Amino acid sequence: MVNMSKTPAASNVPQHIGIIPDGNRRWAKANGLPSLEGHRRGVEVIKGVATAALDAGVTYITFYAFSAENWRRASSEVKYLMKLFYRIATKDIDELHAEGVQFRIIGSRKGLSAKLSKAFDAAIAKTAANTRGVMSLCLNYGGEQEIADAAAAIIREGIAADDVTPEIIAAHLYEPDIPPVDLIVRSSGEQRTSGFMLWRAAYAELIFVDKHWPEFGPVDLSLALDEFSRRQRRLGA
Repeated sequence: MVNMSKTPAASNVPQHIGIIPDGNRRWAKANGLPSLEGHRRGVEVIKGVATAALDAGVTYITFYAFSAENWRRASSEVKYLMKLFYRIATKDIDELHAEGVQFRIIGSRKGLSAKLSKAFDAAIAKTAANTRGVMSLCLNYGGEQEIADAAAAIIREGIAADDVTPEIIAAHLYEPDIPPVDLIVRSSGEQRTSGFMLWRAAYAELIFVDKHWPEFGPVDLSLALDEFSRRQRRLGA
């Protein structure tokens, strides 16, 4: 169980940050590098931003690492991304574990190799008792599919239509103990959420940053947190 005592509402620190790390390929092109190098650099940035967020008092940080639509990319690019995810689960996980970070995967395992899925399971088990915070990767993830899968699970359980509530649906999402997203940050200047955390992001604050993801760092995260702290969140009240 993650220690929730370090998410003080009074200091206006978001409990859960969602990151859409966009612009790896554009950064590589702008710097005269192969697009795959942009992805490698992007993975390096994830670790630093995650630990900076936890240092700032955030408890959950979720990265939109690979959408269900990303399978449409060139097979060589997809293969390289899967190698990077495998590296996170087998090598980078030691650093995250030493930092007390709990690791999660949010999304469908369909299409993932047995080798990668097994590595994810081992990384999740290794860090399960860590309490500093939770870093999740949305991988093979689609926001609409998550809600569809939740609805399918509810039907399979035989829950009557009249008994379905928002709370019931939330309890059937992927990793249902992960709370709603308070803040979504997207890099590279794009101003859309691309299906990220559709259910959990109902009241999320949105911040769009012009920098490409490989250029993003702890200072940029701090600026986003400062902006979040200035916003008045009424949550419909």
